[in-house]
Amino acid sequence: MTELNLFIAILGIGLVALTLWDVFETIILPRRVTRQFRLARMFYRSTWRPWSRIARLIPNRNYRESFLSFYGPLSLLGLFAFWAVSLMFAFACLHYGNGSALNPGGNSNAPPNFWTDVYMSGSTFFTLGLGDVTPRTSLARVITVSEAGIGFGFLAVVISYLPVLYGAFSRREVNISLLDARAGSPPTAAEFVRRHVVGGGIDSLYAYLQEWENWAAELMESHLSYPVLCYFRSLHNNQSWLASLTAVLDVTALLLVYGEGNLRWQANLTFAISRHAIVDLAQVLHVPPAKKVEQRLSQEDAQQLRALLSGAGLAPRDHDDEGRLTELRHMYEPYVVALGGRLQMSIPAWTSTAPHADNWRTSQWARDMTSVEPTKLAHSQAEEHD
Repeated sequence: MTELNLFIAILGIGLVALTLWDVFETIILPRRVTRQFRLARMFYRSTWRPWSRIARLIPNRNYRESFLSFYGPLSLLGLFAFWAVSLMFAFACLHYGNGSALNPGGNSNAPPNFWTDVYMSGSTFFTLGLGDVTPRTSLARVITVSEAGIGFGFLAVVISYLPVLYGAFSRREVNISLLDARAGSPPTAAEFVRRHVVGGGIDSLYAYLQEWENWAAELMESHLSYPVLCYFRSLHNNQSWLASLTAVLDVTALLLVYGEGNLRWQANLTFAISRHAIVDLAQVLHVPPAKKVEQRLSQEDAQQLRALLSGAGLAPRDHDDEGRLTELRHMYEPYVVALGGRLQMSIPAWTSTAPHADNWRTSQWARDMTSVEPTKLAHSQAEEHD
């Protein structure tokens, strides 16, 4: 064995170990990985940047969202292909380091070369068993059998991984869809408060915040274990997990300042886990908090929200409530804005500047049943709350 063959063999062993460890950390290990160099992280960094740049060139928002929605599923398939190619190349290096000890088979009299090693590695990894190229030495047989076992296990892990991933995605989307009727789409804290106060549903907030506490905890657990879910878009263009989490943080921040009793206590718990989730997700995606955040809540809007809450019996507290609200907002808004910029997800405002119909009102089925234009539905919905 020459020095070149030895070097390539060591390179192959290292690449096999690195790829298998990356698969283990990404799919099997149920915790956040803070190590800087990872194949999966390198893959997403190198593919998301050009994809997002192309998306910014699309002027139509609906087309842009549709284009971005393809990235999550396609990147997942691309990551599997990337791992498979890495393993096949690594085992080809092992065969080459072993001196390409293969029988080409057929009528070919040419000696085996690196491309023969690649072909042998590919057919073995996918367990094709064609038999036209066979190992000649004992070590070559060991390499072949090892790759066949790893390839079979890799495909089994990938197949079992997909249902878990899409199950977590489905659970995430349930509460996002439920938020549509409670806070509009995109959701806003003002609309959430107005519908509960005007509709007399302020007493249901305690139980609803408990549900969102559990949702935020599940979001953190699933998205930290499988960060690719952060790139999966919601079912509607005006919804996203980031917008929903931001709206819930806005509402709980308001209730922490103006709420009382058990409602304020539950708002504190929901705010804590939601803020924990947004900060940890920013860390796992390596998105530092924004240094400059545009004003999302004007003085006039803050006074209107205060009046709404006061009308519902949630009187302002004695201390500096506006300063307390600003302090709470600074705890999560820099992370929300930074994640929105990285993922190209819109951050909802505190208030809605114009009436808009909810998603359930503007579906094709709803239009066929009511024969009312979406704009009229939006104004009708606004009148119901006035």
